[in-house]
This record gives sequence, C-alpha cells and structure tokens, in this order.
Amino acid sequence: MGGGDSAALEVPLVRKGAFNHNPVAQLRARDLRSEMSVSEKRLWAWLRKDQTGFRFRRQVRVEKFFLDFYCAAAKLCVEVDGEQHAVRREQDAFRDRILFRRGIETVRIPSLDLFQDDTPKFNDWINRIVARCQERAESPTPNPLPQRRTTLREGAPEPRS
Repeated sequence: MGGGDSAALEVPLVRKGAFNHNPVAQLRARDLRSEMSVSEKRLWAWLRKDQTGFRFRRQVRVEKFFLDFYCAAAKLCVEVDGEQHAVRREQDAFRDRILFRRGIETVRIPSLDLFQDDTPKFNDWINRIVARCQERAESPTPNPLPQRRTTLREGAPEPRS
C-alpha cells in the first residue's frame, strides 16, 4: 500500500441500502445465483415475483455473508442447507448470531425437504416462511433495539418541542 494511485482503488457504495456492496461482491453474488442447487431453484420458483406476497432477493450480501434468499420488509433470511452444513453447525450459528444483531432472522431449511415441490414438506416450509414474513412485517420493527434513556444534566437547556 504505497503512495501510488490509491484513489483508483476506492470503491464507492453503489446503491442506497446495499450492504457492503462492491464489484467483487457483485460478481460473487452473480456466480452464486447462476450455481443454484435444485432445491434452491425450486424454492426460488415460489419466492420470486412476489408469489408469497413478499419480495425476496437472491444472494444478498450482508457484512461478509451471502444470504440465499432475503426479504427486506420482514428482515428474514432463508437458507437452504445442503449436506455440508451438518459439519458447519458452529459456523452457521455464528453467522446467524451476527445477522440477528442486525435484526435479521434466519430460517434454515434442509435441502432434501425441498427436492420435490408440491409435497407436504415443501408446502409446510412455504407456509412457515410466509407466516414468519407476516409476523415480522406486522411488528413496527423486527427485534427492536432497547430504548436509550436520556436524562437532562443539571443546568442543561430544556429540549424544544
């Protein structure tokens, strides 16, 4: 990191509201969208185009993580977990805690439950996702932060109303 052309390396935020949006993340998200598993494709067929009544996006980046599916209105992340997640439980739990701190709830679905659409398991997951979106979107703020208490210092001017 010498004194060269550092201005050329700076990457501005591209869109308002995008989490850690940069060209490298954009390319990675594009690759992940094109490499979806069969289960992810089946779920996306239901989540896309507002068929559930909520808008979902695929491979949204939040901090250093890419979320399989994300509903901003409900702050709900839906992850399709393949067999590799059986050995990644600690990493997944860590990731879920970080997302939870940002007010994002994660729903994890075993990939095998989505292998065939129009089955009781598949339909049950769709119903659960829609129910969680409805519950979270109805509350004023999902997982509201605790209110900060303010006190006036002695001699401080009264706040204007």
